[in-house]
Amino acid sequence: MEKLVQIENADVAFYTKRGFFQALSDIDLTVIQGEFVTLIGHSGCGKSTLLNLIAGLVMPTRGNVFVNGREVAGPGPDRAVVFQNHSLLPWMSCFDNIYLAVERVFGESETKAQLRERTRAALELVHLAHAENKLPHEISGGMKQRVGIARAFAMQPKILLLDEPFGALDALTRAHLQDELMTIVAETRSTVVMVTHDVDEAVLLSDRIVMLTNGPAAVVGDIVSVDLPRPRERLTLANDYRYHELRTAVLEFLYRKQMCPAA
Repeated sequence: MEKLVQIENADVAFYTKRGFFQALSDIDLTVIQGEFVTLIGHSGCGKSTLLNLIAGLVMPTRGNVFVNGREVAGPGPDRAVVFQNHSLLPWMSCFDNIYLAVERVFGESETKAQLRERTRAALELVHLAHAENKLPHEISGGMKQRVGIARAFAMQPKILLLDEPFGALDALTRAHLQDELMTIVAETRSTVVMVTHDVDEAVLLSDRIVMLTNGPAAVVGDIVSVDLPRPRERLTLANDYRYHELRTAVLEFLYRKQMCPAA
C-alpha cells in the first residue's frame, strides 16, 4: 500500500500577541492511498492546523511533511481543501465556480470543451446538474457545500482535505451529505483527511480516527482503526455492536482521558 501522506516529528508553533504558542508537537502520521482518515479532538486542539499542514497552508517549525513522496512547500492542486464555509464566489454560477478551478488545473492541457465536460461531470457527481446556472444565494446551504465538494473532486487531487464541511448544516442535511460523500469516495477511490467534532460522523465515514490531545502542544493521543465493512448503512450500524464499541472508544478518549486526564 502506497504511503500518500507522511508527517514526521512535526511541530507547529506561532508567534502571537501573547507570545510563542505551540499548537502541535512531535506529530507522526501516515495516510495510505485510498484511506479515509478523520481528525478529532476538543476545540483548540489543532485539528485544523494539522489539516493545514498537509494542505501546505501552514509550515512545520520542526519536522517534515511529504505528500506523494515530495516534501510539502506550499499549497498545490494535488491537495484540494473544502472548508466549513463553502467559499463560493457569489457573483459566479455553480458551474462557473467549478469551471474556474478546473481551468486553473487543466487549462494548459485540455480544450475548453473538455474543461466544460469535467465541470458538468463534477456537478453530476453531486447531483446538481440541474442547478449549474444558479448563483450561490439561490441555493441551500447543503447545495453550496455540494458545489464545494464537486469543485474539489473536479481538480482530481491526490488527497481531499475536508475541514468540518458539514458543521454548519442541520442534522438531516448533514446525514444526507455524509451518505453522499461515502458514495462518491467509493466511486472515485479518493484519499480523504477530514476534521470533525462529531463522533458518529467519524465512526461512520472513517478507516482510521486520529485523536488529538488537548492543546497547547497537542500530540496524537491515540488512533482507532474502524474495521466496519463497507459499504456502510447508518440504519444497520445503529444496531451494530462493533459500531457502538468503536464509538465508545472515541468517547472514552475525548470525555474521560481528555476532560479528566487523571482518569
